Amino acid sequence: MGNVTSNVAAKFAFFPPEPPTYRVTDDEETGKLVLSGVSQDKNMEVHQLTTKSGNKVVATFWRHPFARFTLLYSHGNAADLGQMVELFIELRAHLRVNIMSYDYSGYGASTGKPSEFNTYYDIEAAYNCLRSDYGIKQEEIILYGQSVGSGPTLHMASRLKRLRGVVLHSAILSGIRVLYPVKMTLWFDIFKNIDKIRHVNSQVLVIHGTKDEIVDFSHGKRLWELAKEKYDPLWVKGGGHCNLETYPEYIKHLRKYINAMEKLSLTNPPPKELTNEPSITETKHNRCLRFRKR
Repeated sequence: MGNVTSNVAAKFAFFPPEPPTYRVTDDEETGKLVLSGVSQDKNMEVHQLTTKSGNKVVATFWRHPFARFTLLYSHGNAADLGQMVELFIELRAHLRVNIMSYDYSGYGASTGKPSEFNTYYDIEAAYNCLRSDYGIKQEEIILYGQSVGSGPTLHMASRLKRLRGVVLHSAILSGIRVLYPVKMTLWFDIFKNIDKIRHVNSQVLVIHGTKDEIVDFSHGKRLWELAKEKYDPLWVKGGGHCNLETYPEYIKHLRKYINAMEKLSLTNPPPKELTNEPSITETKHNRCLRFRKR
């Protein structure tokens, strides 16, 4: 059944840029991995991570010297890391956070084929890298999912009980619900966020445009309603699906959220008994999502 679901996902949910916007090469002087075709940043490190499915996915870690938190960012389904660079630089500077992002299997220079379950393995590899290579604690991580990236984000968030927070940006209720206004969750649906968000213990910030032409505003509104721990949502008046970053209230509201999470970390630390880690078994940046029937 899992294979059927993955096949459904691959047919209408994944559109990796062709050709990819970057390549991974070795720097001649340092021997470290770099992204060719992308402006180099001395505070950005490139990784190739092996997932549970055996794929090697590319991840980038953008370091801020005074970061209190790290965003684990899952991008939309029609972009790769090369198209996200400018946004990551802006978010790092304005929010004073580290950013870990990754390309899904079959995207950019990541090997394998894109599928729903591979995105779960991909984000798990990125999370494990944060823990093992950088010593970042679960309670110092904020998961950020844009569009289809809300799928792996909520899959992880429903399993990690000590996360500092979750941001859902133009998120989907589920794959089928983007195409059809179904009332019940169908067994062959993908990215069943409508069910998983009920199991998230962290403060959830939902950002959605009121004029989203691809994922209706109702998706974001319903996800916010279902969240157990709600943070004030950002409904961007007139905002579409792929342009919310251009509105001044986007950064302003995110900064407010980060500040609130800093205060929360001081006044309400996560319970010590919840220590189990999950075992998952299942135009710059304007190409954030495409859905279509084939």
